[in-house]
Amino acid sequence: MNFEYFLESIPKIKNIPLPAETSQFKMSPPFRLELVKRHKEQMIYAKRAGVMALFYPDEQLKTRIALILRKTYKGVHSAQIGFPGGKIEPEDPDLETAAIRETYEEVGVHNSQIEVIKELTQVYIPVSNFYVQPFIGISRGTPNFIKQDDEVEDIVEVLLEHLLDDEIVTTQYVPTTYKVEVEVPAYLLNGHVVWGATAMMLSEIKDLLKLSL
Repeated sequence: MNFEYFLESIPKIKNIPLPAETSQFKMSPPFRLELVKRHKEQMIYAKRAGVMALFYPDEQLKTRIALILRKTYKGVHSAQIGFPGGKIEPEDPDLETAAIRETYEEVGVHNSQIEVIKELTQVYIPVSNFYVQPFIGISRGTPNFIKQDDEVEDIVEVLLEHLLDDEIVTTQYVPTTYKVEVEVPAYLLNGHVVWGATAMMLSEIKDLLKLSL
């Protein structure tokens, strides 16, 4: 999709009500409700994070969204696909600022290049006890991505047409806290399997865009 055409949809994106949990549940793992229930007390003290769903034109002026492949490390989100972003720090006045700052740190897009157009529905992540607040943002120019080598393995640039294609929906077996593998809904994007909270957030974005474009 041409980026200028995508920009024409921005007023609709801003004004359409969020699909919210109706969209998120489409890509929710089957064990999620049980995990959330088990973490009910911990949720009161959950940490906060902001992430950025950044849309931008590539060099051919086609619309893309930036995702990241995280490094392999000793942690629950090791080697997973996610959005650029991270936890709120004391110097951040709000989660939007945190998402913009972390996007610059992780993929090198300066805050002056990012225009936030909508706050999406937050997602609770039981395994790390985080509430994650996603935002849709745009960069009107083609970013010069610079990945944060100690945290980001790769920057995954997904065409908007690919994201909106219903054929990317698949399933994947993943290990759970019960030491058994469970089949979960997932997206196949640029050869990467995307599931869990990131897939839930992408589901809301997809439904929102399909109402707007």
